[in-house]
Amino acid sequence: MSAHSDNEAKEPAMDCFHYPLDTEQLLRKKRRIRRELLAQNPHPLHKKIAILGGSTTNEVADQLGLFLLNYGIEAEFYQSEYGQYWQDAMFGTPELDEFKPDVIYIHTNWRNVEHFPTTADTPAQVDELLEAEYTRFETMWKALAQKFGCPVIQNNFDRPNYRLMGNRDVWDVRGRTNFLSRLNQKFYAYACAHEDFYINDLDYLASDYGLTAWGDAFFWHMYKYAMCLDAIPSLANSLANIIKSLYGRNKKALVLDLDNTLWGGVVGDDGVDGIAVGPEVPEGQVYAEFQSYCKALKSIGVVLAVDSKNDEENALAGLNHPDGVLRPDDFVAIKANWDPKDQNLKAIADELNLGADSFVFADDNPAERAIVAAQVPGVETPVLDGAENYIKTLDHGGYFEVTTLSGEDLKKTELYHANAQRRRAQAAFADYGAYLDSLEMTATIRGFEPLYIQRIAQLTNKSNQFNLTTLRCSEDDIRGMAENPAWLCLYGKLVDKFGDNGVVTVVAGQSEGETLHLRLWLMSCRVLKRGMEDAMMDAVVADAAARGLKTIRGYYYPTAKNGMVKEFYAGMGFAKVDEDADGNTTWELSVEGYSPRHPHMQIQR
Repeated sequence: MSAHSDNEAKEPAMDCFHYPLDTEQLLRKKRRIRRELLAQNPHPLHKKIAILGGSTTNEVADQLGLFLLNYGIEAEFYQSEYGQYWQDAMFGTPELDEFKPDVIYIHTNWRNVEHFPTTADTPAQVDELLEAEYTRFETMWKALAQKFGCPVIQNNFDRPNYRLMGNRDVWDVRGRTNFLSRLNQKFYAYACAHEDFYINDLDYLASDYGLTAWGDAFFWHMYKYAMCLDAIPSLANSLANIIKSLYGRNKKALVLDLDNTLWGGVVGDDGVDGIAVGPEVPEGQVYAEFQSYCKALKSIGVVLAVDSKNDEENALAGLNHPDGVLRPDDFVAIKANWDPKDQNLKAIADELNLGADSFVFADDNPAERAIVAAQVPGVETPVLDGAENYIKTLDHGGYFEVTTLSGEDLKKTELYHANAQRRRAQAAFADYGAYLDSLEMTATIRGFEPLYIQRIAQLTNKSNQFNLTTLRCSEDDIRGMAENPAWLCLYGKLVDKFGDNGVVTVVAGQSEGETLHLRLWLMSCRVLKRGMEDAMMDAVVADAAARGLKTIRGYYYPTAKNGMVKEFYAGMGFAKVDEDADGNTTWELSVEGYSPRHPHMQIQR
């Protein structure tokens, strides 16, 4: 998609990242786009990414850097010499060792397979080749995990754009297509069994792009590119989606228009019987399929909301259409009125305690998208052009990339519905303390337990607002803290009469001498102002005292999103003892002089 010239002068950096990607701008104007992105986000998250390549990777690094910067992540790259991915991984280099990557990406493709079967091989010989090829990669992955302990992203294998045996190539054990498919399956089994290991689906990217164009041999023989030049932004987009998901930069909510977005027609004019959704007509089938896709997003933790210019009665009638897939209770909020949509979206954000940059706004009307984009910075507004393309547009946008999937993700809509009940209950009380008592809350506060390791690690990578140090941790990092006697580690789980909120807060501190240094403190915003932070503070001080510690030191490191906790420690009775030019602050509390805060809940330790 090429941007119009008038838009190009205003926002080329944003326009070219929407699907379909504007590869011409991304490749030809990358320096300009980088400058604009840095100007828009002067405080990005800094990460070191090592690219170990089986082909030329310079353009891959350039494009990946742009896509990550669009997500607020500034990347510093190490690149192996051409074709030296295995040697660098197994034997290291002084430069790579000193680099200490946060993420390692292994950029290989089918041309990096060392031995393919021949038509003279027996099935047993093919199996030996397969095992040898797989073992070469597995050995490399284990060496990297042991040495660097950081996430590793591995391409699966695309396939050549030719087939020696024609259609037989896919099912004959000696065919290259069959061999690569079996090798990929072994990669997937390793991914299932190992944390911090992720597959970049090169095979899908090649098929989606078009295998003949993707595998144009000119680019390999001339430049040693693993794919054609114009396909590299698609590769970078896919990689950036994985990395931004690892660091909590996913979108969390999909806000949907109704008329001509979830169904064909205008329910207020055409009536419920006149809108197109369901199996009766082709147009209705398209909208029903899109509704099914949106409903499936709930299963990966995406919350749905409605923002529609409509009478609420008509909107609800449309959502209850007998042939529709989505129902009113699939949405955590329904704003069907005649207020400006940007105001409705801001109201939804406030109700859910989510930042505006957590939202994707899906509306068929370009004028409405433009208003929301201008008035609510950070909201993604993908171009919905033709209902038959809605699913592909949202899917290829990569807004909701899944790298972890916890029990809380599976019931996210249920959790937000329970929060809505709490808000309605609060309205009946003039005294906030009485309201908190009415919730009948019980907090469970314990040391890190195996059952919740995944959720705790997920919280460290997803929580951005109530997060004092924004320390990002893998599951291995969390286990390491839990097993180290020098660390005091606590999670908090909150249950009330409306439901189980799950694990909502995490604190981890490191003891040195008689001082506990709080390296991590975060909390889910959906339980703000309900006393959970007070309960955790009481527990931290009690456990510190039990260890004989005299002082607790808290740290606040400012980011673009965590300003809400800038004075958190002041509210907890800490005294500020240091502040540097970047706004990083250090706070101190005497254990002996602490007065318990006694929140409105029962505490189970």
